[in-house]
Formats: sequence, C-alpha cells, structure tokens
Amino acid sequence: MKFLKITAATVTALALGAGVAMASSHGNKYVMSAPLNGQTFIMYQNHFSLYFYANDEPGVSNCYDECAVKWPPAILPADTPMPESYTLIPRKDGSMQIAYKGRPMYLYSGDKKIGDIKGVGLGGVWELAIPF
Repeated sequence: MKFLKITAATVTALALGAGVAMASSHGNKYVMSAPLNGQTFIMYQNHFSLYFYANDEPGVSNCYDECAVKWPPAILPADTPMPESYTLIPRKDGSMQIAYKGRPMYLYSGDKKIGDIKGVGLGGVWELAIPF
C-alpha cells in the first residue's frame, strides 16, 4: 500500500510539473496540454482533465441541465486571454466556455484527483480532450 501512495504522489507531482513546464508553449495558466502516463491531454486551470462531447457542434455546446451537472463546462471570464487554438464560446446563460479548435470542453464530476480520466468513453459520447 505504501508503494501505491508514493506512486499516486509521484503522478500528481508529474502532472503539476508538466503543466507548469509546458504552459508557455502549449497553453496558459487557464488551459494547457501536458503529458501524463505517456498520453498528452488538455487540462483545466486546476490541472483536471478536460473532455469533448460527441453531441456538440463546432462552436456550440449541447450539454445543459442534468448533463452540465455531471459534465460541468470549462468556464472562464469573457476577457480571458486564450492561447493559440483555444477560444471562448458563449453558452445559453451568457457564460463563456473554453473550446479547442471549436470543440467545447468539459470537466467530469467523477474525476476526483489530478490525473483521473474516469469519463473517457462514458455513454459512448465522451472523449478525453487531446490536442490535434
């Protein structure tokens, strides 16, 4: 069990370090891409994984109500500077959601710690946000 605790701490430290080290070339302090366990994925400012929803349209979120409770949209203030390939798109409530190359991004309420990717493949419509 002690080995697992060290491993989890090491993974967390790697995720945090990778995000900070890559922020200047692959994002900013709000959204960034970083490698973890051999896979590069996009993370929110809290270093949690972000996801794409297959039922969205380019520049349009289709996740509201119960969907948005389980899959909170990655929201930032409208005047937040965004790195290349990232934009902010309007939601029905007037908030601004982060999009990567037009694809809105979400957090998953089931991810409880940095490095969790428990939302991958759920319902056949959720995928890990990876840079492309």
